[in-house]
Parts: sequence; structure tokens; C-alpha cells
Amino acid sequence: MSMRPLRSSFAIPVALALASAAPAGAQTWNPNAPPDVVAKARAIHERVIALDTHDDIDPENFTPEKNYAQRLETQVNLPKMIEGGLDASFFVVYVGQPNPETTPDALTPAGYERAYQAAIAKFDAIHRLTEQIAPDKIELALTAADVRRINASGKKVALIGVENGYPIGENIARVKEFWDRGGRYLSLAHNGANQLSDSNTGERDGYKWDNGISPLGRQVIAEANRLGIMIDVSHPSKGSMMEAARFSAAPIIASHSAVRALCNVSRNMDDEQLRALAKNGGVIQMVAFASYIKTPKPDSAERAAALAALRRQFGLPEPGAGGPGGGGRAALDALTPDRRADYDRQAADIDRRLPGDPRATVADFVDHIDYAVKLIGIDHVGISSDFDGGGGVTGWRDASETFNVTLELVKRGYSEEQIGKLWSGNLLRVMDEAQKVGQRLQQSAK
Repeated sequence: MSMRPLRSSFAIPVALALASAAPAGAQTWNPNAPPDVVAKARAIHERVIALDTHDDIDPENFTPEKNYAQRLETQVNLPKMIEGGLDASFFVVYVGQPNPETTPDALTPAGYERAYQAAIAKFDAIHRLTEQIAPDKIELALTAADVRRINASGKKVALIGVENGYPIGENIARVKEFWDRGGRYLSLAHNGANQLSDSNTGERDGYKWDNGISPLGRQVIAEANRLGIMIDVSHPSKGSMMEAARFSAAPIIASHSAVRALCNVSRNMDDEQLRALAKNGGVIQMVAFASYIKTPKPDSAERAAALAALRRQFGLPEPGAGGPGGGGRAALDALTPDRRADYDRQAADIDRRLPGDPRATVADFVDHIDYAVKLIGIDHVGISSDFDGGGGVTGWRDASETFNVTLELVKRGYSEEQIGKLWSGNLLRVMDEAQKVGQRLQQSAK
């Protein structure tokens, strides 16, 4: 039985929608860059495949009336990808991890079923985009060869990553179902331990599996290896990540993490983890998430009080007190659109009146790339944004500014070959290797 949704009868004038977007033209974040450097960077950016391994989605933006063929307020959509030269995106099937204290049935069949239905809604949304809404503009890739072929055809490339293995429940067959639906990487956990793995939040909240992976989680890794799904270690705990590097028969990835030596947060990877990742043959996709790139200086008392009052007004948790259900992001996502807009307006007003420490920039982001390249080598580092999931830095605020990353890399002396590896070559190598491992395992089982 096909896992893809049936093609519907509606049609969307995609060419008109894209033409009406009227892109203003991508701006370089560093206007003082020498013209010859900018020209060199633009030529390189045209030739490499710029692939972002982590972009969140909302199924409400994948409907006939409102979709990625239009220039939405989302950080990623087709007009912005075209404007910034972002060629390929892993759209993410993300399901948050409920806090068992507030959701007692989280780790029960009922909780797993809710999570599964939420995951399927996102799988279906991505298929609608590539099969019904804009099939002439973007196509789903299932292999690294697909990525290269689709890019060569002039279309944008969609891929699917699964952020959080929670929707698998205790049904190992769902790993195969997610593969059939197009999932090509899988993270065992998100923010909060689940039935498969401990999470990075265990550093604050404590561990369920002794800072590691459950027996069922090990079975999921084995099944993912058999199928050719890459194992993603960005959200699981350090102990879980280190176990995954040992257990996995194929190279692993960190789809959206940064360097802990430069920004000490639990979501980032320390030097021991980076070396283990490289030894495994994997790749860390450096994430342009401001608070993972730069540790901000403490707010003034006045600013801190204003932000605390705003959080109380909207019933949001204090920073670091969100628990394993996704913390601040989950609470913001739960607001109605009108209340979220009101929150954003008031937060922007506080930023104007009481500015905090300057936001991380593209240069700060590339500092993390530099660090990892020097520590573990150019073959084990890539690029991601976490757009529409909290990502973005000054200079790469959305897909329309993607070129600025290439410009900063050229300014620092990276060659075209190296930039090609960072933007997609390394990730596609791991994707190829994971699928070859899967083929070998399936052949040996016959």
C-alpha cells in the first residue's frame, strides 16, 4: 500500500504565485565586502548545492489557500529559497515530547497514538507540497542521487527528517512506515526522555535511561540501519549520542547542533562528542540558532523585569523552566495566532526600548564551523538553520539570506570544493553510506 496521499483535484497557479512574490533581492549582511569577493562568492553559491538539514513546518502552511508557493511570513518557502539560493531543505516531521508531569499518559498507547497522528499530518503536508501544490517547482528526494538530479533539473529539493522517535511508540514497524513515507533521518528523542532515549534536557531534569538509549531504542537504531535511515543525535543526551555512535552500523548525523566549547548549552556538542562523530564517519550540521551560537551577556535589571512581566502576561514559563515538553518554543507555539502576534509585537517593543546583547551574526556562526573543521576535519561538518523552529542569526534570518553564509566562508578563505562539502557534499556522502549499509544488511539477511 502506498504511504503517499492521493493526488487531489485542485490545482494552484504556482508560477503566478511565485511571480507575484516580488522578491526584493537578497542583501549581503556585510555591505563592506570587496566587490570581487562578493562576485566570487555568488559564482560559487550558484554552483554548489546549498542544502539545509533542518527546517520546521506547520501543516497549516501546506493547503490550497496558504502554502509554500507563496511568500509567507515563514522563514522558509519557495520564493525565499529562490531568492537566497537555498537549493534543498530537509522539512522536519517534528513532534514535541510531552512532560509526563502534565501529560500523565504521554508514554502510553494513547500518548503514542496522538504523537503518531501529529507526525503523519506533517508527512502528508510535505507530500502535498511536492505532489499537488508545486510539483513543477519542488520535488521530494529519497536518495542523494535524487538530490543531485532534482537540483540539476532546476527545481528545489525537499527531503524529510523525523525529529523525535516518540511517535514510533513501541511499534518497531513504524520505522519502516516512516521510511516508506520518505523519512531519511530519525532522532530518537527531542527535549525530554521518552521510550527510546534520554535527552539533552537530562542535564537539568535527570535521566530515564542512565544517560543513554533504551533496549527498544537500540532496536530502532538497528532497524533504521537496515532501512538506510540516518540516525540524528542533535537532541538526545551526550550519553545517548555516544552510544549511538557505537551502536550504529552506519555514520550518524547531528542535524542541527553547534560547538559546546564556544557556547555552553546542552544542545551543543563537546570536543569528545565531535571526535566520536568523526570517528563514526558522521557529520555535524552546524546550526544557525542564535542562543546556541553565542552566550548572551546578562540582561539589565530593567530589561529582565520587562521580559519576565511579558512572559507572565502570556502564561509562558521562565527560561530553563519549560520542562521536557519543548520549553519556551512549545509554549509559544500553543498561543493562538492573534496572541502570538501580540506577544511578538510587545517583545519587539521591549527590544527597541531596552536592547539586550547583540544577536549572534553570520560571522559568529561561521566561527563554529571553523572550530569544528579545525578539530575534526572538513569532511565532518555541514550547515543547518533550524528555521521556523527558533533558528536564525543576523545575516541569515531566513532562506532569502542564504548567500550570506557562502560569502562569509569565501571571506575566510574556504575553497569552492570545501564550501561544496559544507553545504551538501558531506551530508550527501553520509546519506549514501547509510543507504549502502541498509542494502548490505538486507542482502545478508536473505
